[in-house]
Amino acid sequence: MKKLEYNGQRNICGDRVRMERARRRMTQARLAAKMQTRGVDIEQDAISRIESGDRLVTDYELRAFAAIFDTTIEDLLEPEG
Repeated sequence: MKKLEYNGQRNICGDRVRMERARRRMTQARLAAKMQTRGVDIEQDAISRIESGDRLVTDYELRAFAAIFDTTIEDLLEPEG
């Protein structure tokens, strides 16, 4: 059986995605729309599940988050703080 969790989360970037989105005063729906303009088919509920750690994040989603937030992938993988 595959283990799809790390420290009880299904991703390690959700907290940073939430923090970066909130810092820009962007709604989850607006972030989803920005992702879609970059060719990533994602809805608001998926953003919510990513931020709460309930959903895996693909490599191309992580790359799009980094571009939208004008940061690096490595920064999104660092703990919040």
